[in-house]
Amino acid sequence: MTQSLDILLQGLETTSSIPNMDIAHLCFDSREAKKGSLFFALKGTTTDGHNYLNQVVASGCEVALVEEIQEGVNLTQIQVKDTHLALSYCAETFYNKPSSKLTLVGITGTNGKTTTTTLLFDLFRGLGYDCGLISTVVNKINDEAIPSTHTTPNPIALAELMSRMVEAGCTHAFMEVSSHAIHQKRIAALDFDVAIFSNISHDHLDYHKTFQEYIQAKKAFFDQLKPEAAALTNIDDKNGMVMLQNTKAKKYTYALKSPADFKTKILENQISGLVLHLENTEVWTRLIGKFNAYNLLAVYAVSQILGEDKLEVLTAISNLQSVDGRFQQFKSDSGISCIVDYAHTPDALENVLDTIQNFTGDNHIITVIGCGGDRDKTKRPEMAKIAAKMSNQVILTSDNPRTENPESILDDMEAGLDPVMAAKSLRISDRDQAIKTAAMLSQPNSIVLIAGKGHEKYQDIQGTKHPFDDFAKAKEHFIKLKK
Repeated sequence: MTQSLDILLQGLETTSSIPNMDIAHLCFDSREAKKGSLFFALKGTTTDGHNYLNQVVASGCEVALVEEIQEGVNLTQIQVKDTHLALSYCAETFYNKPSSKLTLVGITGTNGKTTTTTLLFDLFRGLGYDCGLISTVVNKINDEAIPSTHTTPNPIALAELMSRMVEAGCTHAFMEVSSHAIHQKRIAALDFDVAIFSNISHDHLDYHKTFQEYIQAKKAFFDQLKPEAAALTNIDDKNGMVMLQNTKAKKYTYALKSPADFKTKILENQISGLVLHLENTEVWTRLIGKFNAYNLLAVYAVSQILGEDKLEVLTAISNLQSVDGRFQQFKSDSGISCIVDYAHTPDALENVLDTIQNFTGDNHIITVIGCGGDRDKTKRPEMAKIAAKMSNQVILTSDNPRTENPESILDDMEAGLDPVMAAKSLRISDRDQAIKTAAMLSQPNSIVLIAGKGHEKYQDIQGTKHPFDDFAKAKEHFIKLKK
């Protein structure tokens, strides 16, 4: 595949003349540059692509898009105001604008993105459509699973993936839209038909610095929507209406508590599933918890915005299943319930524990929880405090320590515990041993929550990803318990 350079740059303001040449490859990593490449010099948080232009030349690349002309480099440099923005538009053009050939639905929010996108994918597949999925857990083209490395891939990977979806006959695509991706303009050129806001709470403040910046990053997604698109927001979230303030798209709301365009009511919330009153119909679903009532309501709302048959959708919702690593549960032979969930923010953890507390019966709750290294440190004491406040016993352990000392992370978590909370908490940095200990401490009426990693199949320790699966480890340890 090749594209003329002048076609790729159409609509972009440049301060340089554009040579007459064809481009066969796009890249922003100097190690991937080669003859025929168009290189994008991106300024990142830790590196600056402008510093690698000589390496790009040595690889045979002849042209680069830059924000600042670098003297003494034997390379055609085309200056643009924002190389991140240019990359998004060039990638979309290079792959013949695949997002415009799909009914593209994106969801942003602190929690619920993976579940909602996956449920939408499963729903529309069940309704007979060929679909694509872009999520934290996995990317899919119909039944083909493609490993996922980021919540929202880079613009080149996104455009290439959507191009493959179009070639496979997909009519719909559902994708998670992270705040990082919005801020870094990875999605700037995409042609969204529906945008969803689920909620916003404490997360990623290591990147966005302030909560207001985090909100503005989410809002920017809605600000760029076309007038024909639909913007759907959770109006029960206090920042829900903020997302709609400047959007040109058609505005829709959903809620459990507030007046809204789409509403539902929880009739039953048990460990076996939810019963919802939705559109004057009782709907049973295998999913559990108030947070999943919001996710399902968003899914239903999107289906109606896109014109699907109400009865078909309500029937299909009853067949939807939980997403890998999201309130994924099993019961041991001794009758102990074990739940694995990705909850890695204070709000998500509180929602999961609130759901568990509301199950009928005198349940004894044990929570295994850690916090990731090299990430927002301010949420660590809060996570530990929520776990201790809402559980009978807590085991503080490692999540993905990355380059940090696991013991230092646990020190930060313990700082959130008062003496009463500390008295019912254990500190076991080895995650395998922590899960084993939870199994040993469990009682016939116990519900054990293993939170933080969910679908992940590894532990990131000092740059190496070691195989580790919470769900598999839990089954291994709980199966050894006697009846």
